[in-house]
Amino acid sequence: MPSNKSVSDSPIVQFTNCRILRGRRLQRDDLWVRDGTILNPEKLFFDEKGSADERLDCHGCIIAPGFIDVQINGGFGVDFSLATDDFRSGIDLVSQKILSHGVTSFCPTLVTSPPSVYHQILPQIDVRNGGAHGAGVLGAHLEGPFISKEKKGAHPEHCIRTFEENAFQDLVATYGSLDCVRIVTLAPEIKRSSEVIRELTKRGICVSLGHSVANLSQAEEAVQHGATFITHLFNAMLPFHHRDPGIVGLLTSDKIPAGRRVFYGMISDGIHTNPAALRIAHRAHPKGMVLVTDAIAGMGLASGRHTLGQQVVEIDGLNTYIAGKCLLQKSWTRWCSVETALEAASLHPAQLLGIEDRKGTLNYDSDADFLMLDDSLHVQATYIAGEEVWRREALGM
Repeated sequence: MPSNKSVSDSPIVQFTNCRILRGRRLQRDDLWVRDGTILNPEKLFFDEKGSADERLDCHGCIIAPGFIDVQINGGFGVDFSLATDDFRSGIDLVSQKILSHGVTSFCPTLVTSPPSVYHQILPQIDVRNGGAHGAGVLGAHLEGPFISKEKKGAHPEHCIRTFEENAFQDLVATYGSLDCVRIVTLAPEIKRSSEVIRELTKRGICVSLGHSVANLSQAEEAVQHGATFITHLFNAMLPFHHRDPGIVGLLTSDKIPAGRRVFYGMISDGIHTNPAALRIAHRAHPKGMVLVTDAIAGMGLASGRHTLGQQVVEIDGLNTYIAGKCLLQKSWTRWCSVETALEAASLHPAQLLGIEDRKGTLNYDSDADFLMLDDSLHVQATYIAGEEVWRREALGM
């Protein structure tokens, strides 16, 4: 059957011999791509009388949507909270390097910093599509400085702030601009936080609850004002208690507004969260889990001293230390079904950000950002807009 070019002159590529994640299950099917978009083969065959210009044998690989990381502080020597004159080149380096990890879109994350740092860095973060140059930038995630000193974690205490009388104006003055901001993490128990949550939500900015000593009632009130995310569940918040489960209780709360879903970030490295706790969270609220790396500048580098915003961290093997306290190890962990893990790294973050119509799925007409993985979920190749942007050298097609 000849290819019909009346709709588009671009070539049609058919990916064969693969298992596609679609409709919450892996299914044997072909993936059709043109102009950076996933095609409906029925429309192609019957409406356009078209066929493939190129066929690629995937050798039995899994094809899944590209991963979306909404909390990544840096990597490969680049610290997103460190103001430098060549900050954009750092973004470029990280966006290129994370392609090998299957990340096709991400939110550069800044930890608690002085206003001068936000004023210098945020104008240099450009929202952009991904491509051969690297993963797409969805906007900044600002984790702080409006958080609890009691649950500061690795954040510098001297930079932590509360809201002044005109709370939202105070926030804007602190950050300097909200043009590139996609997520703001704050502690909902801070006075005047409700006003801020409402104003951020009005502007399409996702509000996340974290680094907080909020009780369940305060967390529920924040959700009723528009908050939709929890930053690294279980970490830097009150521990679950049967009399008041705190922010964790949002996973099963009956006071979530109708039609609203609360998502929660999960660092599934076996260190930040015990696998048993991870399974409890998933069984309580499976459609809300969002896998994040929470990676820092030392990701991809040897042991040694690196930065995390205003602080110096020491990497020793798998662990990172600040003032002698074990903090982080970044890795994706397989702890459940393949389909569940893949959706938590792709579909759910897309839903959190309201971009599931074009990202996080392999549905027809969505962006052709996808991965080829082996049965152990090792990334074999990464595609953005239907173009191969990274491939494991040992894999030949």
